[in-house]
Amino acid sequence: MKIRIHTDYDHMCKAAASFVADHIRKNPSALICFPSGDTPTGVLRYLVDDVREGKLNIKECDFVGLDEWAGLNAGDEGSCRHYMDEQFFQPLGIEADKIHFFDGAAADLEAECSRINQLVKEKNGIDLMMVGLGMNGHVGLNEPGVDFSLYAHLSELADDTKEVAKKYFRKEVPLTYGITLGPRHLLEAKVAVLIASGSKKAVIVARTLEGDVGSEVPASIIQRHENAYVYLDEDAALLLSRKA
Repeated sequence: MKIRIHTDYDHMCKAAASFVADHIRKNPSALICFPSGDTPTGVLRYLVDDVREGKLNIKECDFVGLDEWAGLNAGDEGSCRHYMDEQFFQPLGIEADKIHFFDGAAADLEAECSRINQLVKEKNGIDLMMVGLGMNGHVGLNEPGVDFSLYAHLSELADDTKEVAKKYFRKEVPLTYGITLGPRHLLEAKVAVLIASGSKKAVIVARTLEGDVGSEVPASIIQRHENAYVYLDEDAALLLSRKA
């Protein structure tokens, strides 16, 4: 696990985007997974700029969704797919057949899990999987107590996750479950990238990177990955005992 600490959020995003871009240049047909939420927005912005400026070609890449709120899909503002459409897929005109996302509004969510699991298997695994870090240590929508052996699955949302999620919606949306790639997807990804920023994440960053590995802090599984990279700003890294 390589930990890279940058002076502020913007520098962190630029460095993480550069890392992703270099990986894609080496593997132009990679299967990539990005998270939604506040933290990855800057990373995606830099990648969009690189593509528009002709510095990066992503036409051969495939993109798999990390997670989705149960009951929502691309047409719902506040959904994970809606975020990715606005921040990345639509600005770059990515072809629909290159986007493989959970449909949280599907009638059979277990079938959605199986569909995405099969897709990842057919693509010979995820080449680069980026995840954010929840305040309770979740990655994707893998909440504390998750079984580390799981692939894509339904997850009952923790109360604090539901509370934090309110900021993504203009109106009240009842959130109970999520559908998400599992810890095993992260562990089996060829490259794993974790990003976190801000002093409010400092405690959970320290627990994730320097605490015991266990399902109480799902993100701690990153310690077991043989090719993991962590991008932090100085505020998020404040409580780490070892700095990089």
